[in-house]
Amino acid sequence: MYPTKPDDLDLAGRRRSLPSPLKHRHPVPSLYFPFQKFKSVARGGTTIHNSTKGVRRMEQQKQIRPRDEAVEKIECYIRRHKLSPQDKLPAEREMCEMWNLNRTTLRSAIKRLTAEGKLYSLKGSGTYVAPPRLERHLQDAKSTTESVRGAGHLLRNVVLDVQVIECNKYLSKKMEIPLGHKVFYLRRLRIMDGAPYMVECSYINYEFCRGIEEYDFTDESLYRVLGYYGVYPDHGQESVGITYATEDEAKYLDVAEGDYLFYLSGTTRDAEDRLVEYCKSVVRADKVRFSTVLRRYSQ
Repeated sequence: MYPTKPDDLDLAGRRRSLPSPLKHRHPVPSLYFPFQKFKSVARGGTTIHNSTKGVRRMEQQKQIRPRDEAVEKIECYIRRHKLSPQDKLPAEREMCEMWNLNRTTLRSAIKRLTAEGKLYSLKGSGTYVAPPRLERHLQDAKSTTESVRGAGHLLRNVVLDVQVIECNKYLSKKMEIPLGHKVFYLRRLRIMDGAPYMVECSYINYEFCRGIEEYDFTDESLYRVLGYYGVYPDHGQESVGITYATEDEAKYLDVAEGDYLFYLSGTTRDAEDRLVEYCKSVVRADKVRFSTVLRRYSQ
């Protein structure tokens, strides 16, 4: 996945400044295979590659690194004690004494498991077992509310902004409506299982839903309210990229400024193929994973 195009705007409507896909990109971790120079010895017409240094290196690589061993011990502890999501792990000092680990190694293991979405930490409280990541199917046309609650998670919304605005040149192109046309704008912070995970912006053609700004979207589903107006989102398209948390987004999502986030943008149409919604959002990568179904079509 590449960073989103620089001509896209950020969630507040400002121009988002991002590095191009080819310049100034952060290095992406990749597999590294060190090459060992071997000495060739001909014996009986057969070339044999021999290197005592290579053998020693392979033996060293077979040894489990301390951090990997600590990861295995934590995962084994969770399974053996049948810990459930939200259950608390022992204190760091207790785990170090239990497994004869130093504090640096243990924290490195916890950091890795946190990055994998298996643990999470609360300052001053401790380390907890994380709930499974929300799995989002890219072919799914469900609303965020339907996807989250349908997967058994608790969802809460905080409305950050709601207003009726005039369509500018950018929205005119995205929503296929003329300049100056009225648009309903809704910005929400999505909180799943008590943790913020998404800042979502929705732009709705106001012609389809006059008066919609009077609803309280703290509890109401946007798609359900659109149904009150006889508007039923049916299909659409969506793209997924990578972006970086701005200061504003970092504050709402409880991440560090500059952290990687998923960037989603797309449009939704009704059964008559009218463009109903343009939506864009940033999502914490440790809370959601995306999946798709691949099909091979015969010629």
